[in-house]
Amino acid sequence: MKSSVICITGIDTNIGKTVVTGLLGRYLLGRGEQVITQKIVQTGCHGMSEDILEHRRVMGLDIQAVDREGLTCPYVFSKPCSPHLAASLAGEEINCRRIDRATQMLLEIYNRVLLEGVGGLLVPLTRDKNLIDYLQEKQYPLIVVGSSRLGSINHTLSALELIRSYSLSLLGIIYNCYPAADQEIEEDSRKLFEEKLVHYGFPATVVDCHRLHDYEDGTRAIDFSPFFL
Repeated sequence: MKSSVICITGIDTNIGKTVVTGLLGRYLLGRGEQVITQKIVQTGCHGMSEDILEHRRVMGLDIQAVDREGLTCPYVFSKPCSPHLAASLAGEEINCRRIDRATQMLLEIYNRVLLEGVGGLLVPLTRDKNLIDYLQEKQYPLIVVGSSRLGSINHTLSALELIRSYSLSLLGIIYNCYPAADQEIEEDSRKLFEEKLVHYGFPATVVDCHRLHDYEDGTRAIDFSPFFL
């Protein structure tokens, strides 16, 4: 799959999107691509986006000039809550055109932007626009970060149903198996996700987080090649 922007979203918050985004960036750097990551909105921190800092750590990069300029995270709010509320409490309203302008400026420097979402697909950016509404406008292909933990089947299948109903492109699922779940549950859920991807008309691509190898600096790598065949 060759797309200048790929959105990494998840079935919930704290599901592993940030680490996966950084690992995907590192993988593409290893393929010789000029790639940068972007966070659509960051809440719960001050100054530079904590997720962007984690991306750079995982990618093995220093802070970039575009990070200092705010292009890689146009909105940072201190309140750890939904973006629409965090913005309101800061006396602002999120303008999606500002996010898009930042993405387009990054594409003048890099050939690929990995856009990390916030929470799940129905998280509101404003009171009348959810994340998936913005993604539908932009028609960015998605990678969904799922999980083997209890409750993930409902959340994952709900995300697939939503993506199909919005006519978006899905590259596949990153199956986050940390912490480890019951092996029977883990194996059955993985098989179910493959079957449901086919049912919904998506590629049956499920990449496991437990199939990893270590980098020398202690970060870990996922084999993302199934997404780029």
